[in-house]
Amino acid sequence: MPVTLNHFLVVSAMLFCIGLYGALAKRNAVAILMGIELMFNAVNVALVAFSRFGPVSTVAGQPVPLTGQAFAIFILTVAAAEAALGLGIILAIYRRRETIDPDRLNLLKW
Repeated sequence: MPVTLNHFLVVSAMLFCIGLYGALAKRNAVAILMGIELMFNAVNVALVAFSRFGPVSTVAGQPVPLTGQAFAIFILTVAAAEAALGLGIILAIYRRRETIDPDRLNLLKW
């Protein structure tokens, strides 16, 4: 049985749902960050699958290869920066408050 675009989209949707559950249901800031990263990777799987199985885009009559892969690398870069910044913020909050429970963090509340 050949692997088609639908297979990749189902895997991507499942990864995204797992990440969404992790981001919304967990009470640990690190687990929330991991859920967000999982959602980023689900988008990467979908982009690469669309690039592989979708119509070939052209610029001036020439096919443009690796469009989805280029977007995936861009998303990986943004995700790495987001993870580094998020972990830095979590470390700073933990040093000051000694907790990373999002429900107990009310720094921005009046």
